[in-house]
Amino acid sequence: MLLALPAFSFPILALRRPLRSELRIDVDLPPASLEAELAALDRRLRTPGDALHACATWPAPLPGLYFRHREADGEHFVYVVDGTSGRLAGYTVFNRLIEIDRRSDRHVRSPHSKYAPAWQGRGLASAVYAWALARGICLVSGARQSPAAFALWQSLGRRQPLHYVDIRDKRIHDLGPSVDAARRDRLTTRMFLAGAGWTATALRRAGVLHDAG
Repeated sequence: MLLALPAFSFPILALRRPLRSELRIDVDLPPASLEAELAALDRRLRTPGDALHACATWPAPLPGLYFRHREADGEHFVYVVDGTSGRLAGYTVFNRLIEIDRRSDRHVRSPHSKYAPAWQGRGLASAVYAWALARGICLVSGARQSPAAFALWQSLGRRQPLHYVDIRDKRIHDLGPSVDAARRDRLTTRMFLAGAGWTATALRRAGVLHDAG
């Protein structure tokens, strides 16, 4: 169960480095493959008896859209649907991380998004990430990212504190608001956004974050 704690208090980080200078950007999905996957999910959302058809429907914070949500084994799936056509625009899944211990697993998820080319750049994934953060879910970036995913994280980092972390020995180690190039290149180095209500002290007390060591 997510904790309701005081406001998050990491120092705010101003991000001014070039877009491709940080972490590992080497994921780029072919448009045809992406469209095929989204079409298959769209059919499932419309098919009575399918698990996706039973998803809860929520209003989205963007005009003309709504969310379909389901939770399975602690992972959240948020499907963004065009309210006019009823077609699936894309989705974000908040995955559990096998690299972390049980205490961190209660509060941390790693988001991964896929949106149709026609809907990219419209703030859909950003709205879904904000949905998770507002619920107190802490987010950790993936080991590898697409250019769009990296740009999204940088955008979120300009709105609220963003830290780098090192995931090793089943723990999330806080590296602070900036790291050198050598550290950024490591697969264990990720970006971290704290969910609403968390403070640096509370994250450590709950066993979510640990000192860099």
